Amino acid sequence: MISKDMTIGEIIRNNPDSVEILMAFGMGCVGCPSAQGETLEEAAAVHGLNLEGLLAELNK
Repeated sequence: MISKDMTIGEIIRNNPDSVEILMAFGMGCVGCPSAQGETLEEAAAVHGLNLEGLLAELNK
């Protein structure tokens, strides 16, 4: 289960398929160093994304 407190790096390491979903939501910088330590909640806020919708897609 992916949660808003997980870092982008954790999510990608544990769920490689999540990269496509993150990019589809407009998070094109999933590979940048700062994104690796940023939580999903922080990244969603920075990119103006719907956190609940993103979580729902990631956890399908």
